[in-house]
Amino acid sequence: MERPAFPFLATPQESDSVLDRAFTEAAERVDENDEVTTRVLDAAFEQFRRMGIRRSTMEDVARRAGVSRITVYRRFASKDALVEQVVRREFRRYFDQFIVDVQDAETVADRVILGFVSSLQAIRRNPLIGGLMDVEPDAVVPSMTSDGGRTLAVVQQFVAGRLRREQRAGKVSRDVDVDVVAEMMVRVSASFLVIPSHVIDLDDEEQVRSVARQFLVPMLDPPPAARRRFVARG
Repeated sequence: MERPAFPFLATPQESDSVLDRAFTEAAERVDENDEVTTRVLDAAFEQFRRMGIRRSTMEDVARRAGVSRITVYRRFASKDALVEQVVRREFRRYFDQFIVDVQDAETVADRVILGFVSSLQAIRRNPLIGGLMDVEPDAVVPSMTSDGGRTLAVVQQFVAGRLRREQRAGKVSRDVDVDVVAEMMVRVSASFLVIPSHVIDLDDEEQVRSVARQFLVPMLDPPPAARRRFVARG
């Protein structure tokens, strides 16, 4: 059996996952690495994007970065460690962009719609992650779906946290279980990413917005009985 492209996502670990750290770094706005490390990461990104992860070696990355193989190994002990850093940086950029995309929306419904569109576009159009899902799906998809739910859990926590802020601000009813809503939203997004749709054109932004408006936004409404209590209290 071939090893997955992202073994650090697929293998349970006691430490935080790559997505945990990417989310933390995005939230804390962690500074970039030193100049040589950044060059190596940029070279690895380009190498993996062009040739795929499986066909790329540390020597290939060193050559593209214009440094020695020893220099690469001094900063990254293994190819897996290098791949993890590259992917983590891409996910950090995704979280950063998500926050930027939704911050100016006027309503929580608008933020849900924009967030759904942003998340699909960010992953599918990412030159590395989206590209690998096209050329090495048998390597990438298992890494993101066969990890005991770690990947989905981190993104779910991110979305739940954003919804909980809306709830505290009084823009979402207290009767809405934001953890369950976030779970459903993330699973819908993930299914579109890993299973091609023959009904919805994910390249048609207005169609994707319509899906979010019709099926995701209503999740923010409380259950009927709770809605009656909410209206009575209001």
